Amino acid sequence: MEYRPLGPTGIRVSTLCFGTMSFGDIADEATSEVMYRRCRDAGINFFDCANVYSAGRSEEILGGLIAGERDQLVITSKVGFSMGEGPENQGLSKRHVLASVDASLKRLGTDRLDILFLHRFDSETPIEETLRALGELVRQGKVLHTGASNWAAWQIATGLGVSTLHDLPAFACIQPMYSLAKRQAEVEILPLAVAEGLGVITYSPLGGGLLTGKYAVGQRPDSGRLMENRMYQARYREDAYYELAERLTAFAQERNVHPVTLAVAWVAKHSAVTAPIIGARNVEQLKPSLAAADFTMDDELYAEISALSPTPPPATDRTDEQAGLAYKGSEERYR
Repeated sequence: MEYRPLGPTGIRVSTLCFGTMSFGDIADEATSEVMYRRCRDAGINFFDCANVYSAGRSEEILGGLIAGERDQLVITSKVGFSMGEGPENQGLSKRHVLASVDASLKRLGTDRLDILFLHRFDSETPIEETLRALGELVRQGKVLHTGASNWAAWQIATGLGVSTLHDLPAFACIQPMYSLAKRQAEVEILPLAVAEGLGVITYSPLGGGLLTGKYAVGQRPDSGRLMENRMYQARYREDAYYELAERLTAFAQERNVHPVTLAVAWVAKHSAVTAPIIGARNVEQLKPSLAAADFTMDDELYAEISALSPTPPPATDRTDEQAGLAYKGSEERYR
């Protein structure tokens, strides 16, 4: 397993991060432990969680597993989504952020989070209010570094600017969705991360199971997130996604590689990405994702896989510039 610097934190993390969203949900406690041990045997030292996963049960299970080796691990959690009835149990108000972190630390059985992610952007709470709450948590030692998940580039940039303006701890890491099926992060989020030196751990490298080889045009498995979860069904409802899945599966079969390994290794190859977050229902599902850590993804193979899905246009939508065809002569007017 290779280890990389996590943005400006000074922390070195494995090139794969294990996401524990399945803990206490589709993976019971025993299965969760088997997957955790398999990750540790493979050299993974980086585990991602959130207070909302299984209504806190994921943190409890992870906390029990890390108890004997906490100092060897990098542990994250998140705050922002609803954790109960009532308006006070959600969002990024100072009240909710402080209370949520205390609850997460108790469930995890630890005195600090290596990274606390803001799980979503809260348009009803001023960013300064939230960032001051994070600053208080950092001063108390309950949170070492902060980050943003599911934030747009302009929101992340605003947060960085407010932190600088008010001398508050700045985001050290971001967590966007990114896969061969969902490449929007390439437009502004990943370039921003490179420009600001942020760590990047991307989630859903398999598109909720879409890129596992089980899906194709007119082909669906009996079970899986895309079959059972309305959120994932909405996220990948267009036929083009299943056409992509079919292309990737055929590409992988021609090279005798599992499509999961290719999909995860493709994400990890991006120069802005510190570590993709992998996950699974059981250890058998986990194996091809773990194999990505040792898979050689050269530039030629990366380009071939990239060509399987559309490259998103640049933020300016000037695809002419991208192709080197922008106006160049004084006789032509820029528009």
